[in-house]
Order: sequence, then structure tokens, then C-alpha cells
Amino acid sequence: MSRAKRHPRSNSNPSPNLQPAGTPRYRYRVRFAKTGLLRWISHRDLANLWERIGRRAELPFSMTEGFNPKPRMQFPSALSLGVESLDEVLDLELCEDWPAKQLLLKLQTDDQPGLTINSVSRVDLADGKSQLAAMNYSVSLPDGFDDEESSRTVDAINQIKQQVTVSIERKGKTVTAHVETQLPILDLQPDKLIARIVVGDGASLKIQDVLDLLSLSDWPERGATIVRTGMNLKGEPEHS
Repeated sequence: MSRAKRHPRSNSNPSPNLQPAGTPRYRYRVRFAKTGLLRWISHRDLANLWERIGRRAELPFSMTEGFNPKPRMQFPSALSLGVESLDEVLDLELCEDWPAKQLLLKLQTDDQPGLTINSVSRVDLADGKSQLAAMNYSVSLPDGFDDEESSRTVDAINQIKQQVTVSIERKGKTVTAHVETQLPILDLQPDKLIARIVVGDGASLKIQDVLDLLSLSDWPERGATIVRTGMNLKGEPEHS
């Protein structure tokens, strides 16, 4: 009995999901707010939400390569669960050249609760992926905050400002920040605590780290709301 001749599997056929070679790519920067109940969704769920919004808006996404293509989207910084933000950044790519205003209006029509589209701008692909430079935070005062706690908090802030560096332990590793350059703003105001965290070459502080350094770790449990009020990207004008 003769066996049927087995032909070697060809590797020359591209994935059926690939966009045609040479498909153009256009990158847009979306700045948006994530507030209310939306602050309780994870970063992965946020990415999935944006994909659904884009599909409902019938955006001509530029897709990644491979057998499981995904829309080309990038967040320069993942927001911690439970933290609100007034200024988040998403870079997304389309395969059609849309005016930024057209994309803005298209996204705003979705009207997702807790998601506010602030602006859309066109950015150059040659600039590479967006990189986080600094973050501004505001933390409301917790329930039961009184003059005694205010005095302790001011003292803790002054102690940090007198140090050259501060360090915290995270997942078995030590994260060290230079106070003057990487924590240039740390102040207790009448109704909130504000902080500016500048990103260093390695791991950088998070707002929860700052609360821990001030012995204020229980503030979120006592009703304080953490809000990221601004994000600055490298090579971009400062957003407050």
C-alpha cells in the first residue's frame, strides 16, 4: 500500500488577520478623565473599554500583527485601582488620516459614564512611544481629620523635605527617590494634600508610597479620595 505523499507545510502564507503590507498608520493622543465608579475598574478592563468604544465609533484602527491582532493602543501609565484621574493619556493608531477634531467628536458621542474626553491631538509616529515624565496628585482630607492630625502631617512633610532621599520597600525591592527633584511639591493645604512626583530612571514613587512615608496609609480607608490631576509626558509642555 502506497502512502500519500505528505507536502511540507508552507510558511509563506501570512496570517489572514494581517492588514495589507504598507497600510498607513496615524497616531493620536487622547487625554481623558476617569472619575466616579469608573475608578474601580482595572487597567486591563480600561483597555478593553477603550477597544469597545473604538469599535462602537467604527474607528479604522491600525492593528497589531499576528493571528490575534489587537488595536494599536498605549497607555504611558497605568492608574492604580480606586484612584480617579482628571488627565489620563491614551495613544491610539488609525489606518486612516482623520482630523483630530473629527476623532474627538466621534469619541465624545459615546458618552461613557465616568469617562470624559478632554482633547485629541495628532502626534508623530517618529517620536516613538509616549513616556511619562511627572504626575500631579490631590488627596482629599479623610473623615475625622482634626487640628492635631494636621499638625502631625505638617511635621511629617517637613521631615521628608529635610532629607536628601527617601526609600520604600516594594515587592522585595527598595525604591529610592531624590526628594528635591523627584518630589518637588508636597504640601498640606486647607482642604487637601497635594504632591508632584517626577519619574526617575528606575522605579519611581507612587502616591500610595507618599502616603506611607507620611504615615497616612489609612487615609483612603477613612474616606479620602486620591485624584491624579495632571500627567506630563517627556518632550511635551507641562499639564497642571
